[in-house]
Amino acid sequence: MPANMVRFRQVDVFTSVPFKGNPLAVVFDAEALDTQQMQSIAHWTNLSETTFLLEPTDPAADYRVRIFTTHGELPFAGHPTLGTAHALLESGYRPKQPGKLIQQCGVGLVELKALSQAADAQDADAALWAFAAPPARVTPLPETHYAALSAALRTTAIDFSAPPCAVDNGAPWLVVRLDSAAACLAIEPDAAALAEIVQSVDTHGVAVYGPHDADGPATFEVRCLMTGGAFGVGEDPVTGSANAALAGLLSAQQLRPGERYTARQGTVLGRAGQVDVRYDDANGKTWIGGASVTIVDGTFRVA
Repeated sequence: MPANMVRFRQVDVFTSVPFKGNPLAVVFDAEALDTQQMQSIAHWTNLSETTFLLEPTDPAADYRVRIFTTHGELPFAGHPTLGTAHALLESGYRPKQPGKLIQQCGVGLVELKALSQAADAQDADAALWAFAAPPARVTPLPETHYAALSAALRTTAIDFSAPPCAVDNGAPWLVVRLDSAAACLAIEPDAAALAEIVQSVDTHGVAVYGPHDADGPATFEVRCLMTGGAFGVGEDPVTGSANAALAGLLSAQQLRPGERYTARQGTVLGRAGQVDVRYDDANGKTWIGGASVTIVDGTFRVA
C-alpha cells in the first residue's frame, strides 16, 4: 500500500440494517497522522464523528482511539466506541481476552463486551457489542431555567418531576424527560434559545426522551439536538454517550424501567437506531449496546 494511503472503513452503528443507524468513519494505522491531519479528515468526511486507530500506550488496552467531530476532538463518544470496535474486529483483530475489548481514549480505559458473538471474523455484522458507560458528572439544571427551557423546546410536556440534568461522561448533554414518546417526536425547538440554556450548564446539546406505551417499539424515544461546541449543530441520528447519560440518570433518579430496556432514536431523520441498555448492579456497570454493519471498506488517501 502506498505510504500516503491508510485502511478505512465506514460503518453504520446501532443498526444491523444499512443506512438506518449513525455512520462512522474509522481510519486504521493512524500513527503517522498528526492532530491537524486528523481534524482535516474528520471535517472532510462531514460525519458526526471520525475515529483514528492507534497503538495503545496502556498495556491493559487492546487499542487506542482518537475521536473527532467536524469541529473538534472528544475524549469519549458512544457510537464511535462501538463502531471502531466493530471495524477492528472485522479486520481480523483478536482481543487479548475473548469476548472483551479494552479501548484507550481521552477518558481513560473503556471496557467493551460481546452481548452476542459472531461465528467468525467474517460474520462480524452478526455480533452485538456493548460498552460500559464511563463515570459521569451530574449537575441539575437550576429551577430558575425551567420556564426558559420549556420556551426553548416549545413544549409544555417536560416532566419536571425528573429534574433536567447536565450529564458529562466525556460528551456533555443536558438530559430532559418528556411526558411521552409522541411529545419527544413533536419537538421543534428555538435553536438559538436552546443553545443559550445548554451552554449555561457547560453542555453542547440536549438529549430529550419520552416513554413509549407498553406495546411500543422501544421503552423510550430519544432525540439528541446538538447546539454547538465540539458537537457542531443539528440532530444526531443515534447517540451512545447520550444514551449512557440517560441510563445513569434514570438510575440516579430511581426511574429505571427494569434491569434492561431499549431506546429508539433517529425516527425524525428517517433512521431506526436501536440501543440496548443493561444494568449490571453486581459489578457496578451499565452496558450500552447495539449492532453495527460495515458499509464501505477501502483505503483513504491522506496526502
